[in-house]
Amino acid sequence: MFVIFDQEKQRVPIKVWLEDMSELDDTCLKQAFNLSNLPFVHKWVALMPDTHAGYGMPIGGVVATDNVIIPNAVGVDIGCGVGFAGTNIPARLLTEVKTDSGSLAEIIVGMIMRNIPTGFDKYNNPQVSSVLDDFEIKYRNLLKDFIYDELDNARYQIGTLGGGNHFIELQEDEEGKLGIMLHSGSRHLGYAIARKFNDLARVLNKKWNQEEAVKYDLAFLPVDTEEGRAYSYFMNLALDYARENRYLMMERVKEFVFEAIIKYTDFKGIEIELEVNAHHNYAALERHYGKDVWVHRKGAIRARKGEIGIIPGAMGSYSYIVEGRGNLESFNSCSHGAGRVLSRKKAVDLYSVQEVMEELKRRQVVLGKKNKRDVAEECIWSYKPIDAVINNELDLVKPLIKLKTIAVVKG
Repeated sequence: MFVIFDQEKQRVPIKVWLEDMSELDDTCLKQAFNLSNLPFVHKWVALMPDTHAGYGMPIGGVVATDNVIIPNAVGVDIGCGVGFAGTNIPARLLTEVKTDSGSLAEIIVGMIMRNIPTGFDKYNNPQVSSVLDDFEIKYRNLLKDFIYDELDNARYQIGTLGGGNHFIELQEDEEGKLGIMLHSGSRHLGYAIARKFNDLARVLNKKWNQEEAVKYDLAFLPVDTEEGRAYSYFMNLALDYARENRYLMMERVKEFVFEAIIKYTDFKGIEIELEVNAHHNYAALERHYGKDVWVHRKGAIRARKGEIGIIPGAMGSYSYIVEGRGNLESFNSCSHGAGRVLSRKKAVDLYSVQEVMEELKRRQVVLGKKNKRDVAEECIWSYKPIDAVINNELDLVKPLIKLKTIAVVKG
């Protein structure tokens, strides 16, 4: 970790969990400088080792604020995160057991693809969501002024996988056991909330002569205003919805895995040994350095001492289950993944579909994806090596489990 602090140019320091400045791209650094000059930022800005430029605030960024929330410091996919279920199933069964329709891994991938909508797809009928039911009862008066239609649409998207870097993976740990990992968020609901409240914050900030925050794409809402409270309610709705979304998908994927194992193998006594479900795009009221502040984690997860977290790597590589060390300088945070080194467009320009598919084949990874034209966007070369990311944050987390990809479903 190193510190950037020029007292003539910054109000607070920037702490970076990388080797040196050469690993920060110019846009990411500029966004961090912008954050460091906001009047309500508490102590310093923290950049995790997977940091890269985002919209307004770097992804892989953590910032604590006094009495305000910044919608763009939460992000547009509010509540995006990762779920994991570790099992006692021998992972080798997925590649060794063959059927008339392919390996067991291919069978399970096919079941996921047929039954869980991905990308822009959704269910034909509304799904049950206790989160949406509870919110409509508790905050009925708010809905007439905000996004009632989005809540109706969200019922068709609960339990579905987003596009881009979202995934469902079957993995093998170092003891040869099968793990299930999935990455998804609040779908269009979170996006609609983020856009609506960022637009509102921009209007209000201009009215309050807070032009600098608007210029930086970091418009804010004081939490003691009607608008700030409303954002908090809807942000927490998106967080709960995203968590429920991952939970419902995980339950279905476990069913598919268990069904295939029972049907095609003699393995008995299936058990779930570990389950984790963690957000990485959110803001939460926490106490740090003697003050209650709003900690924004945009592409970062909470890593309190003893807390279990998930840090996935690039498609077809490795992922980690980690234990937080409770590092106060990072506001009890760590990275949320490997971190992009190439934009989606740049990756597609540099690597062909054939190259990506051949690399996955070389790694013996089964891919489930309806449209492979954009598969290079998420190729392994688009991201930092996950081991390098982990090595830069060993003061933030302790690695517990390393997992290799067997199969991956992408939107």
